[in-house]
Amino acid sequence: MIKRYLLFCAAVLISHFAMAQKVVEPKGQPDWVKPYQPFRIAGNLYYVGTYDLACYLIVTPAGNILINTGLASSVNDIKKNIKALGFKFEDTKILLTTQAHYDHLGAMAAIKEETGAKFFVDAADAEEVASGGKTDYALGGQYSSFKPVKADKLLKDKDSVVLGGTTLVMLHHPGHTKGSCSYLLNVKDDKKTYKVLIANLPSIVTEQKFKDIRSYPGIAKDYAYTINSLKHQTFDIWVASHASQFKLHEKHKPGDAYNPAAFRDEKGYKEEVKFWENEFKKKLAKE
Repeated sequence: MIKRYLLFCAAVLISHFAMAQKVVEPKGQPDWVKPYQPFRIAGNLYYVGTYDLACYLIVTPAGNILINTGLASSVNDIKKNIKALGFKFEDTKILLTTQAHYDHLGAMAAIKEETGAKFFVDAADAEEVASGGKTDYALGGQYSSFKPVKADKLLKDKDSVVLGGTTLVMLHHPGHTKGSCSYLLNVKDDKKTYKVLIANLPSIVTEQKFKDIRSYPGIAKDYAYTINSLKHQTFDIWVASHASQFKLHEKHKPGDAYNPAAFRDEKGYKEEVKFWENEFKKKLAKE
């Protein structure tokens, strides 16, 4: 009788564990899974993502850095893109993300496991990545939306990530998620050095009133901080978490020659930040 009871308890625990680990990735947009030809943006910075989900490869003599991984199904696309550029997928040494959402972290756990790379994340998103997105204030729920990822290092605002002579500075830009972030780095080709901003723009993902989001009481303050920070960034060229946000497909067509100047677009950057500032103000006004 006792043995039967213990077996029953074990079965219940296994069932609960399986439920806790269940991953249900929400349905994405068609452009999120549409393949896209990889290309060199500037210096040692390359685009290896899908048509709209931006993933960036930074190549160094000591191995490579991959920022964002798209959806869970993006693993093979990223592999193919890295190989097509002449680099090795297994040379990935550091993994980063701009935000803890399934459309940018879906393949992170798989790529981490396959390459053995270290995953660094903004400390404020540590809980979200560990839960697979279950604890996210806007997109969280009963199940994880991506496979949970173990962080090897937690980053704070303006921390540096250094590999093979390349230094990225992480900028804490919360609001979209608690630990959304952007990156600044210098890349160099045989003609000049470019200051690059990989921007995570503060799009508003919830219809809830900010004051009603009890799991994120400082959300309005964080959005205001991020918008102000983005307004004061300086750069030579910029890109973002989604190709559509920086109008990639107007600036680059598959097969185009190497052209870093196409990504300068300070005017487009200011317009994009201003758009989200206005959306934020409209939301505040309604509340």
